[in-house]
Amino acid sequence: MVVPFPRADVSDRLELASYVPSGRSLLVSFGIVAGVLLALLVARETPLFGVRAIEVAGASPGVERQVRRALDGETGESLVGLDLEAAERAVTALPTVAAVAFDRAYPHTLRVTVVPERSVAVVRQGGASYVVSERGRVIVSARRGARPELARIWVGPDARLVTGETVEGPLRKAVGAVAPLAGIRFPSRVVSVTTTDGLVLRLRSGLEVRMGNMQDVDLKLAVAGRVLPVVPLGSAYLDVSVPHRPVAGPASLDSQVEPETLPSSGG
Repeated sequence: MVVPFPRADVSDRLELASYVPSGRSLLVSFGIVAGVLLALLVARETPLFGVRAIEVAGASPGVERQVRRALDGETGESLVGLDLEAAERAVTALPTVAAVAFDRAYPHTLRVTVVPERSVAVVRQGGASYVVSERGRVIVSARRGARPELARIWVGPDARLVTGETVEGPLRKAVGAVAPLAGIRFPSRVVSVTTTDGLVLRLRSGLEVRMGNMQDVDLKLAVAGRVLPVVPLGSAYLDVSVPHRPVAGPASLDSQVEPETLPSSGG
């Protein structure tokens, strides 16, 4: 038995044919794509969009000069083909720069937004001094007595201090502990920091601020800042390891004895 199949309607074939692009439209499409690719190639390989100006924001004049020197080789390069990852590596390699962002401002400007490293301490190692950022990065070596507003941290000869690198171990913890001091009006200058037996800040007056472990450092510093003005004369230490029960006393007494409990609110 032969089963006849229905014949396709001629009108259906005509409708399908209307969806098939003509040779002319294909040629035009390929021409447009080729034109776009050619334009990109021209923009990438020719001075048409060459970098003529570099705008730097967010940095001090000194850091701005360093950034410009780091990007000096990009002048004249095409904005289209600019390797921003390589530029970022070049800028963040600067010890003074924590982060950077770029923006292509056509036709000829590269905009650079810089986040500088924030100095929080001076690390002393023998006769040498180094300014260190809140991230523990060594920013620059410094002369003795420089940056008096920053806390001093004393380290032994075994500590590795290299400009541009990040410190490790107990020194990193000490830097993290004093970092909040750079953003508050602490009543006294911190001249040294030790972490051997808990975190201890030694003030210019000779008073020790004993902070215990590294937990709630911001809170402990805030409590110490409020209590310091009312610490009795002759006190050798202020213990804020338990922030809601600050204790002060002479050197002859252990802080656990709690010779005098001070109000944490300062009132």
